Amino acid sequence: MATENKSTQNVDCGCDPYLLSLVETPQKQQPIAKNSNRSTGLLLASITGGAAIALSAICFPFVAPALRRVVLPYVPASTQQVENVMKALSRNSTGRKKLIDLGSGDGRIVLAAGQRGFQSHGVELNTVLVLYSKLAAWRQRIKNATFSRQDLFKVDYTKYDNIVIFGVEEMMPELEALFEKSLTSSSHVIACRFPLPNWKPSHVIGEGIDTVWVYEV
Repeated sequence: MATENKSTQNVDCGCDPYLLSLVETPQKQQPIAKNSNRSTGLLLASITGGAAIALSAICFPFVAPALRRVVLPYVPASTQQVENVMKALSRNSTGRKKLIDLGSGDGRIVLAAGQRGFQSHGVELNTVLVLYSKLAAWRQRIKNATFSRQDLFKVDYTKYDNIVIFGVEEMMPELEALFEKSLTSSSHVIACRFPLPNWKPSHVIGEGIDTVWVYEV
């Protein structure tokens, strides 16, 4: 009834019906425009939420180790650091060919040692880095270089002659205590970037951030 009254009023005003239709059309299309805007907003929100979830999933393996009591941050070893570790190993290689790298990262120390005949193993908490290291060993066909996702406090150190550690200054005292009760008398510890606080190194290789301290147990 209201529609009929409105139409009657428009005719009575003497206005052109075509012009009136042009004025009334946008009002009828308003609900469609609102629905379109709402759909666009939902789509953008879905895309943003999906991207955030994907980013969190990618970053989690790198962040998760920081939630543990001992942190071995992933900082790739420089070429000089790798060379210094290999020099240290060459001095200790007589009859001592089993090596473990604690917090092996992308595996470059383990791979380099494997290429030099060491039975080398890397332990790392970051699943992505473990998989990357395994792939690198497979691609380079280094069969004596292996990797596992493992807590360094649950390692059986009696299996290894050489222990390589790229630590941070705050964690070195705790590692020193771990080594004192876990290593055999014939082991060698190769500490990179930071020395053990109380042990006296048998020799030091390099300088600055590339320094390597070698300890005989």
